[in-house]
Amino acid sequence: MATATGLFFLTTSAFSVTSKRPSVSLLVNKVHSFRLRAANIEGSEIEGKEEVGISEKKKIFVAGATGNTGKRIVEQLLAKGFAVKAGVLDVDKAKSTLPGQNPDLQIVKADVTEGSAKLADAIGDDSDAVICATGFQPSWNLLTPWKVDNFGTVNLVDACQKLGINRFILISSILVNGAAMGQLFNPVYIILNVMGLVLVAKLQAERYIRKSGINYTIIRPGGLKNDPPQGNIVMQPEDTLFRGSISRDQVAEVAVEALLHPESHYKVVEIVASTDAPKRSFEELFGSIEQQ
Repeated sequence: MATATGLFFLTTSAFSVTSKRPSVSLLVNKVHSFRLRAANIEGSEIEGKEEVGISEKKKIFVAGATGNTGKRIVEQLLAKGFAVKAGVLDVDKAKSTLPGQNPDLQIVKADVTEGSAKLADAIGDDSDAVICATGFQPSWNLLTPWKVDNFGTVNLVDACQKLGINRFILISSILVNGAAMGQLFNPVYIILNVMGLVLVAKLQAERYIRKSGINYTIIRPGGLKNDPPQGNIVMQPEDTLFRGSISRDQVAEVAVEALLHPESHYKVVEIVASTDAPKRSFEELFGSIEQQ
């Protein structure tokens, strides 16, 4: 699986901040708690439920788990008490990249370009939600962005629907709808779309998600930085930000927090970081964006 290794690797320095339902499945036995699939309950959170002192961790499937953003998502999910199923192309590489010896981490081979049936097998019916942190690896093949960022994401959504998983979080990008924003001649928009129309591919995938009926949160970060966070998170509605950058650590944090806050449901959010921005809770950040 191609991983999100930095869609903005050519352009990070060019950014600065500018703003322009459901059903409950009940499974009871003597030793296990009931499973409440939060994605199937409108307005609920994904969190562990307890019965007679026994707790069950929610399991999140992460596509692109060895990428620079994906591995941070895995780490933060584990730190928050989730179980993680990491979907990767190279299992051996993943074992040396992802946190080792963690009983809550399962690594599975998963290629988003191979179709929804194989992905459904990888995701499994024990996953409660899917986070997509995939991204194409730059190459001379101009169809690669479409295979990964469009068709690959579509395959993940279809796999979720086959399995009855109704919570999906996508890491996308600001400027995906740059043409409609009047940013057609923005250098970043031009450069990225020269590489196989990657932003157009991402936008088409977003539209598929929004029409699918799945409970989604689409996160559009600005230029991705591997550095530690500098400044607080700025969250704006879709098609608002056309400059700015953000640490991958903060992108991962937003993705994980989206699982915990029903205010994030059915929303597209754009995020960058700013040293001038006040620190706000995630409930406030997600709550400030209108539901789609």
